Amino acid sequence: MCGIIGIVGSKPVAGRLIDGLKRLEYRGYDSAGIAVIEETDGLSSLVRRRAKGKIVNLEERVKLEPVDGVLGIAHTRWATHGAVTETNAHPHFAGRVGIVHNGIIENFTELREALKETRTFNTQTDTEVVAHMIDEAMRAGMSGQEAFSHTLKQLRGAFAIGVVIDGVEGQMFTARKGPPLAIGIGDGENYIGSDAIALSTLSKKIIYLEEGDWAVLTADGVQVYDADDNPIEREITHITGSMAAAEKGNYRHFMLKEIYEQPETTAHTLTHYIDAFNHKVKTEDELGLKGLDFNRVERVSLIACGTAAYAAYVAKYWFEQLASLPCDVDVASEFRYRKPALSGNTLAIAVSQSGETADTLAALRYCKQNGLQTGVLVNVLSSTMAREADYAMPINAGPEIGVASTKAFTSQLTALLSLAITAGAQRGFIDAEAEKSLVESLTHIPRHINETLKLDGAIEELAQKLSTAKSAFYLGRGVHYPLALEGALKLKEISYIHAEGYAAGELKHGPIALIEEGTPVIVIAPSDELFEKTISNLQEVATRGANVILITDAKGAKYAKDMAPHIITCPDVSDITAPIIYAITIQLLAYHTAVHLGTDVDQPRNLAKSVTVE
Repeated sequence: MCGIIGIVGSKPVAGRLIDGLKRLEYRGYDSAGIAVIEETDGLSSLVRRRAKGKIVNLEERVKLEPVDGVLGIAHTRWATHGAVTETNAHPHFAGRVGIVHNGIIENFTELREALKETRTFNTQTDTEVVAHMIDEAMRAGMSGQEAFSHTLKQLRGAFAIGVVIDGVEGQMFTARKGPPLAIGIGDGENYIGSDAIALSTLSKKIIYLEEGDWAVLTADGVQVYDADDNPIEREITHITGSMAAAEKGNYRHFMLKEIYEQPETTAHTLTHYIDAFNHKVKTEDELGLKGLDFNRVERVSLIACGTAAYAAYVAKYWFEQLASLPCDVDVASEFRYRKPALSGNTLAIAVSQSGETADTLAALRYCKQNGLQTGVLVNVLSSTMAREADYAMPINAGPEIGVASTKAFTSQLTALLSLAITAGAQRGFIDAEAEKSLVESLTHIPRHINETLKLDGAIEELAQKLSTAKSAFYLGRGVHYPLALEGALKLKEISYIHAEGYAAGELKHGPIALIEEGTPVIVIAPSDELFEKTISNLQEVATRGANVILITDAKGAKYAKDMAPHIITCPDVSDITAPIIYAITIQLLAYHTAVHLGTDVDQPRNLAKSVTVE
């Protein structure tokens, strides 16, 4: 997760910008850079220093080639568009404009195409396009503030942005749509940062920008605007050192914060697995999986526990539908004991957030002992599983503090879907046109998650009703059946309400006997090819008095408006990415139910974040 820090004031900023970047190292990055507006003999100029690798490399660069000023921005980059090079590192320049950016600009290709007759691009990044757009607007006569606002309205995607402009000294511009961004209030200085940690030594008074907000900072003040350019006031939060260290921001719980981080975390997962510039999945060599040939793999065996196992069950559908590759899923704690029949051309992939889960690690070692190729999908590349497997595949979700997994789950799904497309392309089951279409669907995931998060208020209202239940049922078909299992798991993990997930077609084979007046039944049913069958099951429980909550899209909501008393309408998304987007709704439903009941959301009873014993 990239990091941003910026300072506008009256004292030199370069050293403090680098210190701020050091506090953001935990987010993960592959390059770093700073840009400042320097004053020399009454003339200003925008200058920068960048370096690949660790921040210490940037620090050494600045020592050799000093730069300083009283207005500057800095960034740690996790590459999305373009390779890990100094040229692609932030800040990016275009004319008088310097910019740092987290997230993905989905429509950057068409924006770049519109500018290519008049502008020269030096990188493949989406970020550079934004800088050119602001500079072009200023050349057309707009002020810096007007150009910034005008440009924001043309961007589609999820992003946090910081901008400085030579010739508009004393002002810094910032915006947030998706990834978090905070403003620090100082004495004769003001600041921007990805989170409170970046600002912890600079300010104890923080403004957390809300969705769609943008702001203009000077040394003397901050003016925040909403998406319609109306001046607004946002609450100032006073933080302590411990609050900044915890980095919970203005969220009540880590779990809620991590739910809201998912536009950014899935973007960073995609960064590793797809080439967004060329709309292709990366090759095995580009992924660091040299020697892995899906043409020689006859079967995939996915092994995991808990939430990770449900991600694997979803991926089973993807591997078989997109790559025509048989796929087994095993709960790790059962895998060894059933003495599975293993063939030499099986690729065994262990899925674990921590990379230390005891049962999953034991299953991985069992596969290695039986001569299988092994891979791991993990969030911690220094973990035991990552060290022991033949292939280590990261999810890049960043630290997850809440015991109940949220952002790790959607990043696991995103990575597994990307791998399934890679396998399909490599095996010739997906042609170039289909690959392009699928990758384009992947690039929309962060934006669609961002749109789904806007349902938070409506979901919270439903959760208050759900909190009075003694038990609940989740139903889904096809790829949404594992999502029903995950929804039930989330609810019982943190609210302690008994919940079960079922394949909707299994309803008549027993579970329907448990439906009585008022029983909550959550039905996950986007308007795909299985929609009508699932709606038939919905009607079966509704006629028996169930309190139905339908999670669907606009088309499904219109069809079922008289069948379900409560409908959560998600954005219209592709069938292939729907499980990732719909996961957000079940997370929010469980979260708000637990909050209403007053449970310990981040540390539910009897549970641990990393299960390191069998």
